[in-house]
Amino acid sequence: LVVSEDVEVGADVTVIKVADTREALAYLAAAYFDHPADTLKVIGITGTKGKTTTTYMVKSIMENAGFKVGLIGTIEAIIGDEKIPANNTTPESYVVQEYFRKMLDAGCDYAVMEVSSQGLMMHRVDGFTFDVGIFTNIEPDHIGPNEHASFEEYLQCKSLLFQKCRLGIVNADDAHVEAILKNHTCQAYGFSENADIRATDMKLVRKGGHLGVAYHVSGLLEGDIETSVPGRFSVYNSLTAVAICNHYGVDMEVMKKALLNASVKGRIELVHVSDDFTLMIDYAHNAMSLESLLTTLKE
Repeated sequence: LVVSEDVEVGADVTVIKVADTREALAYLAAAYFDHPADTLKVIGITGTKGKTTTTYMVKSIMENAGFKVGLIGTIEAIIGDEKIPANNTTPESYVVQEYFRKMLDAGCDYAVMEVSSQGLMMHRVDGFTFDVGIFTNIEPDHIGPNEHASFEEYLQCKSLLFQKCRLGIVNADDAHVEAILKNHTCQAYGFSENADIRATDMKLVRKGGHLGVAYHVSGLLEGDIETSVPGRFSVYNSLTAVAICNHYGVDMEVMKKALLNASVKGRIELVHVSDDFTLMIDYAHNAMSLESLLTTLKE
């Protein structure tokens, strides 16, 4: 038994007392599955918005580059041809490690996953080191009796990712980026309009029932990107994916092709019905998401 409080048991029962049983579970699970994250390259994405879309974009780009990629996120976990519906954005530590083991066994090179503030707070991603950690943005969300006590706590939990990764890639335009990198232990660089990887000359694209966005990338790499997901936040999401995949040496032409065709089920999902109008499906689960979506479409 692994416990954090004293228990009365028989003499034949081994009891290991620890400060935090959730933290202990993460390390036990990693060892039980023989530390799969030591072999896989694990990419973790945290932020209030953009996690789901960005994970799918990264998966699309890396697979177009010839790698095999597993995914863990809000909608599902994808391991080879298997799709497992998700209960949490970031599963329990035992499940995370089990998925990593299955990914390795399925021949995956990379795992890309959404990392929620709850997952960080509850030690679900302890017991291993992320190869790359990414911060997309942060807004007052997930604050309440069953989640975070305050915005400060929410911010602090998000920042924990940058004490658990080798390289941090952050949205340098976000007002809270300094707080996110406070106490970070990784190398770090930024993407934004003015950072190491920059997006400029943004244009909204509209043609034949299709909406999207195009922009120029410069800095650590150079090229023009177009995505089939409209809106300014699509620039950030795709630029995040570009920054990650550039770190792994993926060719710009591969990224351009993959991003033009990348889509996420229920996330501004374009359904072509006619050239005369645009139909899209979106899971905007609160007022903030809905306002962001409608502002984007109005633009």
